[in-house]
Amino acid sequence: MLISTRGRYALRVLTDMAENQGDAYLPLKEIAARQEISEKYLESIVKDLVRSGILTGLRGKGGGYRLGLPPDRIGVYEVLEIMEGTLAPVACLEKGHPLCPRMPTCRTLPMWQGLDAAIREYLGRYSIADLMHREDASYDFII
Repeated sequence: MLISTRGRYALRVLTDMAENQGDAYLPLKEIAARQEISEKYLESIVKDLVRSGILTGLRGKGGGYRLGLPPDRIGVYEVLEIMEGTLAPVACLEKGHPLCPRMPTCRTLPMWQGLDAAIREYLGRYSIADLMHREDASYDFII
């Protein structure tokens, strides 16, 4: 499993917005500048986040974007699933994938199911609120 820039940038943008939002809508241009991400690329990411209800947008003067949910209700797993489409380690575990005729005798299926459960459980522990304002120096990393 490899998380794309879309998934990583979505988490960065949401964390940035949670830390900087206040009562106003945030212009995408400001977020892009703070995060050093192309505004054009962020437009496509934000579009998916608006469609999912995680963000709301307002056009015109004073417009921009704001969180549609409180940061503690925006799960990291859900954001990555929206951006990546699936986090399943193998195709047979993807939502809506037809059942594999080999499933009853597949020797590796339990291993893949365990990995899938571990990914869901681990990422499911985190929300955008958990990613905000990390004061711990050991958390000095870039996603």
